Formats: sequence, structure tokens, C-alpha cells
Amino acid sequence: MSAPVPYKYAFNRTRCQYLATELEVAQTHWTRLCGLITTDPQAFRKGCGLWIVPCHGVHTLAMRFPIDAVYLDANRVVVHLEENIRPWRIAPVRMHATSVLELPGNTVHATGTILGDEIEIAVDHTRTANHG
Repeated sequence: MSAPVPYKYAFNRTRCQYLATELEVAQTHWTRLCGLITTDPQAFRKGCGLWIVPCHGVHTLAMRFPIDAVYLDANRVVVHLEENIRPWRIAPVRMHATSVLELPGNTVHATGTILGDEIEIAVDHTRTANHG
């Protein structure tokens, strides 16, 4: 039976796990620069995420909570992971990444996400699917 899926999401197809069911997109210069800086720690809870496009690396300057960063290539395959990046840090730059998913801390561990996993991202349409 098909079930409705979230309107904006990041889904790890390899692990059959949602990384984010409330996904926002940062794709302008300003939204990429600001990222999650003004986000309240309680508002960025399990299921939330920010997809930064294009992006080769992230920072947590002026942020108030740790995040996980999932670096994706052009095919949305995981090419690098940074877990629980504390506030006021600069994560590595990975030139082969074309985008980065910022997720609440411990999301990578909780979902079993590893290098090579394929991530499905939906940001502009509603559809039904059976992801098990």
C-alpha cells in the first residue's frame, strides 16, 4: 500500500531511512551564508534538515547547537560525513561535494548513514511511495 511521504524530505535509499522529513533548501548566496545561524535549537529537532546547494563545506559559526553534515556529490551519493559538529567550528571543504545536508546532531549515527549511500531528495512536489 502506498503511503503519503513528506512534501520536502531527504531519504537514504540505501538504508531505507529518512534523514529529514522537514527539509528546507538554501540555494541563494544569502541563504547559504546564513544557513542555520538564526535557528532556535528547539526548532531544529529530529526530522529537520537544511540542504545547501551548491556547497563544498559548512561552518557552525554563531550557531547554538551541534549538527551532522552529509556531503553529497552530483548524483546525491554520500562522499563525506561530519558528525556532531559543535558550534563555532569549520568543517572540512570537499571539492567533490556539490551539496551538503545539515541535520540535527546524531542523525547520521541514528540512521546508519555511511559513505556511498544514495540519498533521495524531494523539495518541490508531493508524491506517494512505499519506503517500507
